[in-house]
Amino acid sequence: MSVKATDESRRTFLRSAAGMAATLLAPGVTLYAMGDAAAAETAPASAKVRWGLLIDAARCKDGCSACIDACSAAFGWKDTGHPETDPQWVRKVSAKNPETGAGFSVPVMCQHCANAPCVDVCPTGASFKRADGIVLVDRHICIGCRYCMMACPYKARSFVHEPVENPKPDAPRGKGTVEGCTLCVHRIDAGGIPHCVEACQAAGGAMLFGDLGDPSSEIAKRIATYRTTRIREDLRCNTGIYYANI
Repeated sequence: MSVKATDESRRTFLRSAAGMAATLLAPGVTLYAMGDAAAAETAPASAKVRWGLLIDAARCKDGCSACIDACSAAFGWKDTGHPETDPQWVRKVSAKNPETGAGFSVPVMCQHCANAPCVDVCPTGASFKRADGIVLVDRHICIGCRYCMMACPYKARSFVHEPVENPKPDAPRGKGTVEGCTLCVHRIDAGGIPHCVEACQAAGGAMLFGDLGDPSSEIAKRIATYRTTRIREDLRCNTGIYYANI
């Protein structure tokens, strides 16, 4: 082999190794993705968009768990009947007016705050916010301190106490780490919508997903037209999840 050919082979190897290392070490990037093809599929998040949800309590049926079931099936978590340790990716929360008896039931998950308390308190940077507003946990550097769980006012994070069975490549889970709703970031990056929204469309249409920062998007139009609210707006977390009719 000539010296020129040897140098070219060495450069090719180094480029591949560098690409693999960046994939393995970059915050929020899964362990399973490697190489130039994977890098092309995971373009950097853009601050030009702010992804969010609008959930209409009037359309959310009592007893319906379509969104929860879809999320559980997609990411491999399940309720075991122990609320103190069960995963909190998404759950139904009910409220009732004691005087009138009127009430509602809506799904609550990570609110994907622009001013995220979980990010502020994380000592390792494992809790972080993407440029497009999606809040995630990098399990590679999560030390399981659970500061983020204590800081979250929405009880949207949970700790993995037991060994994980049948882990999903789109959201690897691991004992000793903290987890929560990812807004199905892998689907969003591929041009899709979250699993919960897709399931809800067939079950009642209570959930709408879109770009909050685009005035022409359906979600932005509805928020601008109808009365909506966000949970604990007084905390000024600037959440990406809006609710109607609550």
